Amino acid sequence: MIYFELFLSFLQIGAFSFGGGYAAMPLIQEQVVTGHHWLSMTEFTDLITLSQMTPGPIAINSATFVGLKIAGIPGAIVATMGCILPSCIIVTLIAFLYLRYRNLSALQSVLDTLRPAVVALVASAGISILITAFWGSSAAIVFTNTRWSLVLIFLICIVLLQKCKMNPIVVMILAGIMKTGLSFIQGVFV
Repeated sequence: MIYFELFLSFLQIGAFSFGGGYAAMPLIQEQVVTGHHWLSMTEFTDLITLSQMTPGPIAINSATFVGLKIAGIPGAIVATMGCILPSCIIVTLIAFLYLRYRNLSALQSVLDTLRPAVVALVASAGISILITAFWGSSAAIVFTNTRWSLVLIFLICIVLLQKCKMNPIVVMILAGIMKTGLSFIQGVFV
C-alpha cells in the first residue's frame, strides 16, 4: 500500500510541477509534509538542501530520498518512477505537438501565460525555505527567535551572487564554510 501511495504522490508532483524543481517544491511540501506527514518541515528543508547538493533534478532527488526513507530501496524506485513518468509522457506529446503546431499564436499565448505562475511557485518555495531557515519549523516569526548568523550568511551570499557575480557553486561552498566556522566559534565560546 505504501508503494502505491508513494507512486501516486510523486506521480501528481511530476504531472503538475511545471517550471522545474523549484516550482515543484510547494507541491512536494504539500504531499510529503502536509498531506502524508512523511517528513517534518525541518526534514523537508534538509531534503531540499540535499536535493540541491546532489547531481540531478531537485524533484527526482526528493522523490528518491523520500521513497528511501519511507520504504527503502523499492520505495525509492517507485517514488522516482512516479515522479518521472508524467514528464516522459508529457514531453513526448508536447514535442510531437510543438513540431507540428509551433507557428500558432495560441500556443505562444499559452506559454506566455504559464510564466507568471511558475515565478509565483518558485517565490513561494523560496519564502517557505527562508522562514524555516531563519525561524525554525514553528509557524510564528518572532524577532527574538531569529537565527541572525543565518541571516548574515544569506545576505553575504546575495551580495556575492548579485554584486560580485560569483559562481553559485563557489557561493554554496563559501556558505557551508561560513556556517561551519560560526558553529565552531559558537561551540568554543559557549
